[in-house]
Amino acid sequence: MKFPQPVSTQWIADLIHAQVIGDAQASITGINEIHKVETGDLCFVDHPKYYDTCLKSDASFIIINKAVDNAYGKTLLVCDQPFEAYLTIVSHFRPFVPATEMISNTAVIGKGTTIMPGVFIGHHVRIGRNCIIHPNVTIYDYTEIGDNVVVHAGTTLGADAFYYNSKRDRVVWYKKMKSCGRVVLEDDVEIGANCCIDKGVTHDTRIGRGTKLDNLVQVGHDVVIGQNCIIAAQVGIAGATTIGNGVNLWGQVGVSKTLHIGDGANVLAQSGVPSSIEGGKTYWGTPVVEAQVKRKELVWVKRIPEIWEKVKNK
Repeated sequence: MKFPQPVSTQWIADLIHAQVIGDAQASITGINEIHKVETGDLCFVDHPKYYDTCLKSDASFIIINKAVDNAYGKTLLVCDQPFEAYLTIVSHFRPFVPATEMISNTAVIGKGTTIMPGVFIGHHVRIGRNCIIHPNVTIYDYTEIGDNVVVHAGTTLGADAFYYNSKRDRVVWYKKMKSCGRVVLEDDVEIGANCCIDKGVTHDTRIGRGTKLDNLVQVGHDVVIGQNCIIAAQVGIAGATTIGNGVNLWGQVGVSKTLHIGDGANVLAQSGVPSSIEGGKTYWGTPVVEAQVKRKELVWVKRIPEIWEKVKNK
């Protein structure tokens, strides 16, 4: 999430009651979690296991629970509970504002766009020209939709990320990490019925131009899907995954988190993708391998009884 305007490190430190180690007057441009952090951003870390990853990231400012010997040039904001500090910052810049009407008066809707009955449109939503939003679609705050987009009935755009801070020394182990990112649908996208596309934790979940989603597709937080992709029914894509251009994911494919699928990859139905795969190939199975390899494997599996009989009778 980018702040409306840059703020000083000292201003953030005062907000979260932190001690600054470094330049207290440096400008912070936004806050992001580790998978999406950029130069100028603020990030947080509260476990030594992840100190190095965070300190060596592109973040310029780190909320951390203890001073370290080598901050790799970062400005530190030291406080007891970095996660609580994160929640304070998000609540300040993106406070929860209840809806009082089905279509917020802060929403901007382009010329030629049709909004069907029962649609909810939250605060600061932007919808482009010549779109069709079918009945009972829910569009959460800050969602952005381009031109010539179709969203079918019952779909939800911008629900919170399924993302929790876990600590076993609390009564409630999993504490919600508030989402302050967005969903962005580029031009000429079509979203099927009863899909769920979660907003980014701190960044954008983005569906590229010309991409088409079938019914009952789940897209997790901070996922980036490229242009002209086909995503068939009941596909599930976990958080912070990046999918290239021209990718096909057929029915019931499951994609794990924080991985990359290359341009032009074709993943056949009911496959499981646990790690990054190259583009330009067809994959099948769980875990996926190239489809031709999997077909040969199945031929040999079918021959196991025959081979066993030969071995047994020797």
